[in-house]
Amino acid sequence: MGDDCLHRFLLDDLDICGAVVRLGSVWRKMLDDRNYAAPVARLLGELSATTLLLGASLKQAGRLTIQLRGSGPISLLVIDCNERLAIRGMAKCAEAPPSERIADLLGHGQLLLSLDQPSMREPYQSIVPLGGETLAEVFEHYLRQSDQSPARLFLAASTDAAGGLLLQKLPTADQRDADGWGRVEALATTVRTAELLTLPAEELLLRLFPEEAVRLFPARPIAHNCPEDWAKVRALLRSLGPSEAYAALRETGEVVVRDDLCNREYRFDRAAIDELFRDFTGPSASPPTIH
Repeated sequence: MGDDCLHRFLLDDLDICGAVVRLGSVWRKMLDDRNYAAPVARLLGELSATTLLLGASLKQAGRLTIQLRGSGPISLLVIDCNERLAIRGMAKCAEAPPSERIADLLGHGQLLLSLDQPSMREPYQSIVPLGGETLAEVFEHYLRQSDQSPARLFLAASTDAAGGLLLQKLPTADQRDADGWGRVEALATTVRTAELLTLPAEELLLRLFPEEAVRLFPARPIAHNCPEDWAKVRALLRSLGPSEAYAALRETGEVVVRDDLCNREYRFDRAAIDELFRDFTGPSASPPTIH
């Protein structure tokens, strides 16, 4: 298993499924010019791995977005990915984090999960309180409540890489082997941070489950999903109308639209704004509220 890929797997004789994910260059791109403190970067890396592990189950076009909102130094962590495992994300941190503990980093917070697919009349959303001492515990609790079946999650992140291992117990597992889940769970807890960040998937699973029949599915590539989109930004400015755009232009000499998720700014000078509204036929005042 190289960097920036995900493998799903199945323990054939036990009806226990799972996935292994590793981020390398994609993760480093997400950190470029962010200057996050180490605890913030670690938590964002763990959330990136988690989102991919959950997003890998998307069977059709769609987007999975996971947010952690808190009252602590970190006010927001957000990651989204699509069915092709193209990912982007960011963190907002107002001050230096006091420790590595999730309770100290986020304080009282919420987990928000949103799934948007063309086949759905409206996006599915779930909002639950943060419960757990670690990010892995937060999502184990969420999966246990939402899927009504046990799951275990093991996460690791550094400034160079992020990785994770997900195990899920299928409904027929106890019929296949009443002791299987407990045995596999105990073996999985021996996984070390360095192994999640460095070992190939085949080697990792062989090390953890040497006596089990493991079916490893082909690797799926992961990409960084932050292309420039000037057309979208121009459409946004036109929706605001010339009144607001020219007001910003008078105040600062240019109009700046910031894309926090991709850590990018779009800048428009007077000539660009003139061109944008040259043929504008919409309202010139009272711009609509944008949510």
